[in-house]
Amino acid sequence: MSIDLTEETITAEVQKTFDGAADDRMREIFLKLVQHLHDFTREVRLTSEEWFTAVDFLERIGRISSPTRQEFVLLSDILGLSVLVDQINHGTGPATDSTLLGPFYVEGRPRAENGSDISGGVAGMPLFFSGTVVDAAGRPIAGADVDTWHSDSEGFYDVQQADKLHGEPAMRALLCTDRDGRFSFRSIVPRYYPVPTDGPCGEILRAAGRSPMRPEHVHFRFHAPGHEPLVTMLFRRGDPYLERDAVFGVKRSLVADFVQHDAGEIAADGTPMTEPFQTVEWTFTLT
Repeated sequence: MSIDLTEETITAEVQKTFDGAADDRMREIFLKLVQHLHDFTREVRLTSEEWFTAVDFLERIGRISSPTRQEFVLLSDILGLSVLVDQINHGTGPATDSTLLGPFYVEGRPRAENGSDISGGVAGMPLFFSGTVVDAAGRPIAGADVDTWHSDSEGFYDVQQADKLHGEPAMRALLCTDRDGRFSFRSIVPRYYPVPTDGPCGEILRAAGRSPMRPEHVHFRFHAPGHEPLVTMLFRRGDPYLERDAVFGVKRSLVADFVQHDAGEIAADGTPMTEPFQTVEWTFTLT
């Protein structure tokens, strides 16, 4: 290893240390990472104070992260990296468009029967969702696992209200499509909300003068044997934040009609409703 390195020679010297990597892909990634990181540092003439600030920022992201709060995922989201990775790996095709997983997906969600109320007793306007999962030829896919999760009517997820909900999951479930590829559930209407701004990522948004808001949406994650997994979400048509999503996740193909119904009408499951409610119907295509 050389000594007395300079601004011009340090990059190649660091890259040489990966020559012995057994994994070619790992070596490729780190060679490019070092190159771009060093080029960025030289281009902006990064100061020592700015470097210390960046290291402290990353350290604080690690400290605030938990199994129910993924601040590193949020950082990736607000910088557009999550959407870029999704575009590179999925792009366009016959499948339903994919988009972000988001920081509020958690394992351990309850399995529910089709038609179940998954709201967990949280108050809000009732929402009835009916979905169909098909392949690229339009044939129904039976036995597909369907994860779904969303916020409440004030914009909070269950993991953000662990004390209030006594740690019980709400507005999330794992369902399975029937022989006709259909699934359904009852919940409550979600609402637009700000991404968490009480941590390091909030500092970036405030410093940039950016809105932290996400439009109203419902998350889905599909797994079916012989098909590519799909992570996507549906957004409410007419939401005021469709054109300025803080994490760049909106796609026009995923904007859905949340149809408003009056009290006294019959819900999709045959329930006579004594209060207003909304319904959504959607077909998801897997490849």
